[in-house]
This record gives sequence, structure tokens and C-alpha cells, in this order.
Amino acid sequence: MKKVKVEDAVGMVLAHDLTRIVPGEFKGVAFKKGHVIREEDIEKLKDMGKNNIYILDIKENELHEDDAAFKIAEHVSGEGLYFEGPSEGKVSLKAEYDGILKVNVEGLEEVNSIDLLILSTLHNNSLVRKGQVVAGTRIIPLIIDKEKINKIKYISEKLNKIIRVKKFKPLKIGAVVTGSEVYEGRIKDQFGPVFTQKIKDYGGILLEIRYAPDNQEKIEEEINYLIESGADVVLTSGGMSVDPDDVTPSAIRNVSNNVITYGSPVLPGAMFMLAYKDNVAIMGIPACGMYHKATILDLTLPRILSGEILTRRDIAKLGHGGLCLNCEVCNYPVCPFGK
Repeated sequence: MKKVKVEDAVGMVLAHDLTRIVPGEFKGVAFKKGHVIREEDIEKLKDMGKNNIYILDIKENELHEDDAAFKIAEHVSGEGLYFEGPSEGKVSLKAEYDGILKVNVEGLEEVNSIDLLILSTLHNNSLVRKGQVVAGTRIIPLIIDKEKINKIKYISEKLNKIIRVKKFKPLKIGAVVTGSEVYEGRIKDQFGPVFTQKIKDYGGILLEIRYAPDNQEKIEEEINYLIESGADVVLTSGGMSVDPDDVTPSAIRNVSNNVITYGSPVLPGAMFMLAYKDNVAIMGIPACGMYHKATILDLTLPRILSGEILTRRDIAKLGHGGLCLNCEVCNYPVCPFGK
């Protein structure tokens, strides 16, 4: 620290808080530690009796905490992010639109291994909404060596950015509700309304809901009908277990040319099926999708709507965090499920 006349301190950084006292009216911090002195601050400082102040001496190879936090955010950010701050040395990264947060976890760990700075994020593959804070960054001291910030730039460029938000695409989604009892009108369809709401929540376009009995050929016909009608994604419901009359998996297998999985390490959602016919995703949703607020559908459909082509490895990774706690009041996505 060094002592400087207030008139000569413009552009310099306060080394400590400065308190202002107005008897009977106010007592508190007028200028916080780390504040960069501006021309308009001079008269106010003199009114406080501060003709001289102590400032931080920032060298050519150093950055102030505000500048450093902004630089970190700039270096690690890819598509779909904007910044807010700095405020008290912290910069927040926010989502520009609804989508899926993608975090390169190894890169994040590498950044946080650099001494005297932090980068905090939500979980990878989190569903995020426009304007939501998805990450925050700051340095620990008031000033930091520029070389540390340059390391972050190198790490992030090597990995093609560490944080980004993939925007939901307005894909056309068709649904096939299976089950002879629904097809024949014996019971009310409860899957259609669930599909309708989920598609709306995740920014898709509902093409049409079709119905089929427990007949493999009929289910195949309806899936093909929706694909030919322009569906980018086809959801099928029911008939996903191993009972002899549950033929939906066989129908999906016959229609598709690339079966990713039948079964997932997610509860609820074990009897899930994912396949592709060319670039059209065909998803078999088990009965749990009707009853639970959050299921395998919520962990996969948003990612597909962000343009991802899911692999068997992607499904396998869902086992870590794939056990729903069945809380009395469901707070998904603010919970460990799918994280």
C-alpha cells in the first residue's frame, strides 16, 4: 500500500473500506475495499476528511479483482452465456436462453487447481432457463498475477471453452400412446397430457398424438406414420415391460436402424428404450412416466431437443445420480436426481 493525495488517486484502487459518518443519519461504508477511484469521487472523499488515501499499487503484470473476474468469465464462456457484474469482485454467468448447460468437468477442475481463484458452476447437463445464473467466478485476493488468468485462457481454448448453454431446438415431436385398454376407450389416456406438458416445457412442437392397441404391427405403423409426417422425435408410451403382450420394444426395434439401449440405470425409468431411425429419435417411455414428476424422460428429452445424439455411454453415465429419492414434495430439478 502507498499513501497518495486524493487528487492524484484517480484510477487507483482502495486498499481498505472507507466509512462515512453523518451524525444522526448515516454510518456505513461509503467506498469499499477494491473500489477504483473516479474523478467524481474526489469531492465526496474530501467531505469525509480524506485528503490522502491508501491505495493498492497494481503492477503491469497484475490485475484488479474486478478485471480478473471478468477475464476469467470471458475466457471460459462459450455459446449461450452473458455476464453480470462485477459485484464485490464476483462475475455471474447467465443463460441467454432456455437450454442444457454443458460443463467440461475436467477443464473446470483444472481451472480450480490454479491457486487464488475460483470458478463455480451448476451440474453438467442441468436444465437451465433464460436469465438463470449458471456459474460464478472471482479471485481470492484483491490483485492477481496475469499469468494465472492466461493459464485459464489456454485451458479453455484447448477444450473449446469450458462452459456453454445449448439452446433447445423447436423439434417436431409425435407421440404414440399404446395399450388396448386406452385404444378401445376402456380407460382414459393419462400419458397424452404428460407428453403434451413435457413437450411444451422443453420447447418442442407437438405434432400429433396417435393411439395403438397392443399389436406390434399397429405400433410400427403409427411410429412410421409420425416419421413420414415430419416428426424429429417419436415418443411411445406403455408396453415397455417383459410381459408377453408388451410389444412396444419389438416395434421400436423393427422400425429403427440403430438401437441405443433397452434399459437404463435410472429409477424411475429402468424399462426405457432409445433408438434412431436415421436421425429421428424413437423413445420408449415406461409406465413410470405417467406417475412420477421426474423420470428418465426428463434426463434425456431435453438433451435430444438441444441437438445431442445420445449414445449408450451417455445412458450409462446416468446411473450416477440416477436414483430418485421419491421425496414427499418433488422439487426437481432442484435436487440430486440426474446430477
